[in-house]
Parts: sequence; C-alpha cells; structure tokens
Amino acid sequence: MLVLPTGQILFTDFFFVSVYNPAGTYNQAWAPRIQSSPSVVTPGGSYVISGHGFNGMSQGSAYGDDQQSATNYPLVRITNNATGHVFYSRTHDHSSMAVAFNGVVSTHFDVPANQELGPSQLVVVANGIPSAPIAVTVQ
Repeated sequence: MLVLPTGQILFTDFFFVSVYNPAGTYNQAWAPRIQSSPSVVTPGGSYVISGHGFNGMSQGSAYGDDQQSATNYPLVRITNNATGHVFYSRTHDHSSMAVAFNGVVSTHFDVPANQELGPSQLVVVANGIPSAPIAVTVQ
C-alpha cells in the first residue's frame, strides 16, 4: 500500500493494482502550513521552504511483513495556473523527519528543468494532505 500525493491509496499484490478513493476528507488541522517560501522560482533552481506539519501525522503504511512505505517527508507540488499541468519538485536536506512534529521545519526543493513558466500555485504535501496553496511565479 502506498499513500499517493492525491490522498488516494495505491494497492498491489504484484498481480492486481487497485486505487482506493476514500470517502470524506482529512482533518484540516493535519495539513502542512507554509511559513516562508520564495515568491519567484526558476526552472532548475534550488530553494528553501519552511513551515509546520511538513512530516505528516504518520510515518506511512505497512502491509503485513511484505511492504512498508514511508510518507513522512514533504513533497512540493507546483501547478501552472494557465495549463493546469502539475510538476513535483525533488525535496532534500530536511531539517527534521519527526512525525507529528508541530515545530518549524524546512526543506530544500529543486524545481524541475521542464517546469512551465508563468503564474502558478505551490503546495506542500505530507501523507497525501496538501497545504493551502501559495502564489509563485516561475520565470
């Protein structure tokens, strides 16, 4: 089982693949909260973002003794306003990996070289739960 960035659950037994679409929604208090982030980014650039709840409320999922998948790290997702295309930035050098930690944490994110230019929305996702979007310009 794997928690996807959309909040869906991907399950496979190596023969069949299923996607679980949960009913309802997450507790809003569990969402990451961005405290500081660049307002302008460049494709291929590396930046620092900080805030609360970047490591989620759990470490991830487990399926018996077969598989475990950690999701207690932040993903940075940038969506272009004009096209709606979604790009994920590589995150690294997290200041903390503590689960359910409410203090300020930071991480670095690398904007993909093929990131579309223009006004966009940036969110941090942890355990499949997105933060509120912030405006960012990709130039």
